[in-house]
Amino acid sequence: MLRFILRRLLQAALTVLGVLTATFFLVRLAGDPTVLLLPVEASAGDIAALRAELGLDQSLAIQYAKFLESAATGNFGRSLRQDTPALGLVLERMPATIELALSAFVAGLALAFITCISMQLVPSARIKAAILWLALVRQAIPVFLFGLLLILVFSVWLRLLPSLGRGGWEHLILPALTLATYEIALYLRLFNAALGEEQKQDYVRTAKAKGQTRIRILIGHIVPNALLPIVTIAGINLGALLGGAIVTETVFAWPGVGRLIVQAVSQRDYPVIIAGVFVVSCTFVTLNLLVDLLYSVLDPRVRLG
Repeated sequence: MLRFILRRLLQAALTVLGVLTATFFLVRLAGDPTVLLLPVEASAGDIAALRAELGLDQSLAIQYAKFLESAATGNFGRSLRQDTPALGLVLERMPATIELALSAFVAGLALAFITCISMQLVPSARIKAAILWLALVRQAIPVFLFGLLLILVFSVWLRLLPSLGRGGWEHLILPALTLATYEIALYLRLFNAALGEEQKQDYVRTAKAKGQTRIRILIGHIVPNALLPIVTIAGINLGALLGGAIVTETVFAWPGVGRLIVQAVSQRDYPVIIAGVFVVSCTFVTLNLLVDLLYSVLDPRVRLG
């Protein structure tokens, strides 16, 4: 187990390093940030002076070496726009992203679980097909379009819920519902397929032969064995959500990490972009490690050597 954890930690560190390296060079392709920082009437000398001050006049190799040296200590530089530590700006936005991500994650997973269990207990094939069809339709609708439709219905027409910003619980409903419904569609299809596969196994026939009730077989035997594929997808989705649901945060003006990164890209704020990607990648690889460890708990056949 210890060797596995150390190996996964090394892989996680190399993954984060690779992501940061790719981001460092890709953001340079967005253009020169000094053009946006200075007024239109700025002279070539002003631009050259600012580039020298920011260290952008040096070669990419030197810039990358200095970046690695400072990033190793957790210093990703200062925001070019706000002149504050970039990592601090990202961490300030994390509570908003965590609030939205966990709300959508828990709601989507719980509703999908309840719906799928109900589908297994209801004998009507038409109802099952209708629910799966609705889930497929929802998954086919882009997140930004579904969010705009919710704003149109509940904010513009009915005037029941606020459409923008972060405040009380009522501000959380529409963005969380936008993400949760997409999560429901994904989990429902996977969970339904996993339950259907497990029902064909010998241990289910054995339980029926012992006279156990249908709901006891479903909850006590089938569901635990059907959780493995859900755990994998749930861990990946939670990492993506915590990393910043960029589209949803932008549509609802939710002040999270995703929206901050989008703003930083449009402003060519290199340090904020890289700091945001660093937080996203660390979150993602950490959750993947936790999912791997959870596998050994859910399935005794999976042991980490």
